[in-house]
Amino acid sequence: MKILVTGAAGFIGYHLCEKLVKEGHEVVGLDNINDYYDVNLKFSRLEQLGISRENAEIFKETFHSSIHKQKFSFVRMNLEDRDALPQLFKKEKISKVCNLAAQAGVRYSIENPETYIDSNIVGYLNLLECCRHNKVEHLVYASSSSVYGLNEKIPFSTHDSVDHPISLYAASKKSNELMAHTYSHLFNITTTGLRFFTVYGPWGRPDMALFLFTDAIANGKPIKVFNHGKMERDFTYIDDIVEGVYRIITSSPDKRDKYKVYNIGNNNSVKLMDFIEAIENSMGKRAEKNMMPMQPGDVERTWADVTDLIKDYNYRPNTQVNKGVQKFVDWYNSYYTK
Repeated sequence: MKILVTGAAGFIGYHLCEKLVKEGHEVVGLDNINDYYDVNLKFSRLEQLGISRENAEIFKETFHSSIHKQKFSFVRMNLEDRDALPQLFKKEKISKVCNLAAQAGVRYSIENPETYIDSNIVGYLNLLECCRHNKVEHLVYASSSSVYGLNEKIPFSTHDSVDHPISLYAASKKSNELMAHTYSHLFNITTTGLRFFTVYGPWGRPDMALFLFTDAIANGKPIKVFNHGKMERDFTYIDDIVEGVYRIITSSPDKRDKYKVYNIGNNNSVKLMDFIEAIENSMGKRAEKNMMPMQPGDVERTWADVTDLIKDYNYRPNTQVNKGVQKFVDWYNSYYTK
């Protein structure tokens, strides 16, 4: 069985590739390594997987890991490439796909909407077509908690209506779920959508709150605290996320519905000010806080109801925020103070 992981140079994708290879699976990683955030971090993640920057910079060529040999290979490619992606599927004989490649970011989608359509809609359709024509056993794909938009019912449940997104990013993720449903219905493809909540941990994205706060505090700069600190998030540690994704992608989908959507989070909501305090404690340094109004496209509170994921896959997130934050801070200090 060969698994394609798109977004392999990304935060979750990198950690998932490591987990899959460690457990003995054969993995093909794909990423276009765009410059939405620091590409050096993306290349560094790939180097941890045994792919040199020199090789990773080349488009449409597959390179094997110097660490994992035949177990991991990488190709730089755009999902929307309608010639190259089908050729890759035929060449590699992909059995399962975990699609983590997407243009991320709620606020960025307000300023650069075209990028989200190209990657999250056009590229995703191309991937669905490749799954359809190559008899892929299972497509697991990243959705987002942002699809809940202005929903006021807490915790968020996959049984709730999600018809009122408040950003194009959220709309693109809801579109992915609808497109997956269509392909499951028409072509009998098994698809599983995962609505990720706020994921954090080592090698995390520089545009996320934990990274921004840690970096600012480390450099003696103030942090921006939106909605005057009256925010709550279902912060979920990367290892808990990856364990959930791993259980789904490696399971046999034969006895389940062809189309499923799950929340994947920590099953808890943490106050933003408590999260900031955990960072301060880990760094041994207080933050200078600039209290700001709510940002466009943002929501005040998120909380994942993961009952279905617990029932179907025995998913049990168990990393406490203070421990997860400490692991991130330790990584940050190691990576940025070499």
